[in-house]
Amino acid sequence: MAAVAAARAVSAGPGLRGLKRTLPLVVILGATGTGKSTLALQLGQRLGGEIVSADSMQVYEGLDIITNKVSAQEQRMCQHHMISFVDPLVTNYTVVDFRNKATALISLGKTATRLDIFARDKIPIVVGGTNYYIESLLWKVLVNAKPWEMGTEKVIDQKVELEKEDGHALHKRLSQVDPEMAAKLHPHDKRKVARSLQVFEETGISHSEFLHRQHAEEGGGPLGGPLKFPNPCILWLHAEQTVLDERLDKRVDNMLAAGLLDELRGFHKRYNEKKVVENSQDYQHGIFQSIGFKEFHEYLITEGKCTPETRNQLLKKGPGPSVPPVYGLEVSDVSKWEESVLEPALEIVRSFIQGHKPAATPVKMPSSETENKRSYHMCDLCDRIIIGDREWAAHMKSKSHLHQLKKRRRLDSDAITTIESQSISPDHDKELKEKESLGQNDEELKSSV
Repeated sequence: MAAVAAARAVSAGPGLRGLKRTLPLVVILGATGTGKSTLALQLGQRLGGEIVSADSMQVYEGLDIITNKVSAQEQRMCQHHMISFVDPLVTNYTVVDFRNKATALISLGKTATRLDIFARDKIPIVVGGTNYYIESLLWKVLVNAKPWEMGTEKVIDQKVELEKEDGHALHKRLSQVDPEMAAKLHPHDKRKVARSLQVFEETGISHSEFLHRQHAEEGGGPLGGPLKFPNPCILWLHAEQTVLDERLDKRVDNMLAAGLLDELRGFHKRYNEKKVVENSQDYQHGIFQSIGFKEFHEYLITEGKCTPETRNQLLKKGPGPSVPPVYGLEVSDVSKWEESVLEPALEIVRSFIQGHKPAATPVKMPSSETENKRSYHMCDLCDRIIIGDREWAAHMKSKSHLHQLKKRRRLDSDAITTIESQSISPDHDKELKEKESLGQNDEELKSSV
């Protein structure tokens, strides 16, 4: 709290009222298992902050264990927001909905109220989670479209209606009204295709044109429009992969010990059992996308007669090239957490609060000047469209692509073997003709005797 008081003194001056424009928006990034929630809680307690979850699954009620929500006790230690407020059966909750609610909660704009985090002289600490949720808070990167049609008694979600149509037909429609966006999306990616069509049909402006306009705004750049908050402080927690693997294995064990299977079984019975009977379950939307739920499906519908095996999927995307500096913190050795993670993080955030440049050096993110982030690649082998040079290189090395490559080579080899076994060489063909001719001559000689 001393740092906040210091910031109040620094920020007070002509044209400034209080510290609302000085306090930073703290963002904590990192792969699953790096300790983001722990650091956020510690910073919140020491600096007078409130935590904003940016996890797309934690917004839903229920499945607290599998979505790794902070405990009720931890929530009492520091105010948490954006957790457990969406009905699990709501499948059309989007990043736009999240952005609107979270931005209003943090607000620095004209509509700010005394209930907003900044207005109460508190530091918002955004914890990922989900990269595109975080990006929606940092940059102006989303397009607003009407969520419902005026003059109707029932709320109509245009995107949901579009998703009911054939994917190839949707992609063809998008190609006609927004060929640039269509070239970046695979016809199978119905959700994104429907979203782009929704933007055009509800605004009359193509999705790609909206994005071009955002990039062209003052302060805009390759990631989108300008920054939404003037003083972002981004911390990136990272660890050795072997350490993360061990932590994730332990986390799954802890989840099972905490009653994960009972939680999943109960949730399945309350929300999904009827849909399974009707064969209408949907694992592509809402909380049913949650890590592990699909993997436990077989266990759920057979009441535990099979042995479930699951691993959390790591969010391997690191913070790429960005306008704000990103400060890296090594978290491999938890025995050195205080000196290697907490204290450096406190110093960095305090520097931002006081308007000073941190002593720590920002992470230099690898980026090639020749790298094309919007290049179009089509992998016929995997039937996938890949956008971006880096993503294409990663795809070419991925297990799924290598598996398809091995399968194709095996099929090609089998086909060649089959053709070779069925083909007859010219010499062999000549020999057969000579034998047939000799046989015919023998028959003629016999008939003449």
